[in-house]
Amino acid sequence: MGVKLTRRRIIGALVVVLVIGGAAGAVALRASKKGGDGDSKPPVTALEFGAAELARVESKAMPRWLPVSGTMQPVNQATVKAKVSGDVRQITVREGDAVQAGQMLVRVDAADLEARVLERQGQLQSAKATLGMAEKTNDMNQKLLKQNFISQNASDNAESSLEVAKGNVQAAQAQLRVAQNAVRDSVATSPLSGVVAKRHVQPGEKVAFDSPLVTVVDLKDMELQALVPSSDIPELKPGMAVDLIVDGFGDRKFTGRIQRINPSTEAGTRAILVFVGIPNDGQALRGGMFATGRIALTASAPVPTLPSTAVRTEAGVSYVWTIQDGKLAKRTVVVGRRDDDGGRVEVKTELPASVPVLSAKFDNLKEGAPALVRAADATPKKAS
Repeated sequence: MGVKLTRRRIIGALVVVLVIGGAAGAVALRASKKGGDGDSKPPVTALEFGAAELARVESKAMPRWLPVSGTMQPVNQATVKAKVSGDVRQITVREGDAVQAGQMLVRVDAADLEARVLERQGQLQSAKATLGMAEKTNDMNQKLLKQNFISQNASDNAESSLEVAKGNVQAAQAQLRVAQNAVRDSVATSPLSGVVAKRHVQPGEKVAFDSPLVTVVDLKDMELQALVPSSDIPELKPGMAVDLIVDGFGDRKFTGRIQRINPSTEAGTRAILVFVGIPNDGQALRGGMFATGRIALTASAPVPTLPSTAVRTEAGVSYVWTIQDGKLAKRTVVVGRRDDDGGRVEVKTELPASVPVLSAKFDNLKEGAPALVRAADATPKKAS
């Protein structure tokens, strides 16, 4: 009996020892896991940004621009028209040919006109002969009147016939000049130096008086006609510069100046035509080309601005990254006018001037991440 009790006691003691050992092992395992988890998390490092990477809201005057657009046309152009009717005998130019002022362009058949000149010359000669006879008769009658061989009435008739003969000569001379002018007008010449834009007739065609023959344009001076809202007209005046970009010339810029402003609005609109002159000495520009540009207006009153690089846009929403209370903060902002030349943009959302704004581009920024403004003499640290 005593032996059995001893065994039971020994077995119970062993069980207790095993239970206690297992519990101790579990506690040790949990402790080791906790210690391992704490060692796997690296310490959080705050991002540092230098003065060159930050900006603050500044009050600046924003330039104002008035956009313009329109089609360019040569200032000087002319359509040469027929001054006489007849068959076209010769055309000396084609589209694109350069011509000089006074150069022959078209010749119209002048056979009938030349015959008329001969007829008028004959009439003039006849009138001159009649005038000569009238002068002799009048001289003779004057002598006879002094000798009382003829009456005063006869002398007056002779003098009247002389005046009529003089008038006939003058009329014949005028008719001859008209006929000669018609012959001269059968040759159409260019009224200006330029380039042939269109040839309206072909050799052999019959043309009537005032029919168009050839159109000539001078490309040295071009003109842009732009419609401008009447509300902007008070700020415009002749001589103001206009920066232009023409389709087909890429980023090449042309400079023009306002030449004239129409005194009234266009029918059915509240816009007024503004005429912009553009020098074209190299004749690179052509009529009908479309141009867009802008006119510099008086700068606005100072407004809050930020560098353009500080304002980001995503899905049509503009925002900036700021550093507030030692953390990155994403602020949605409303922007206004942009100054592409100065690299600034108007910010209509209120931002304190003391709040630093990231002006450089950084990737993988997270809102609420620790951030610091690095001192001027601190060692730079890159942010990603």
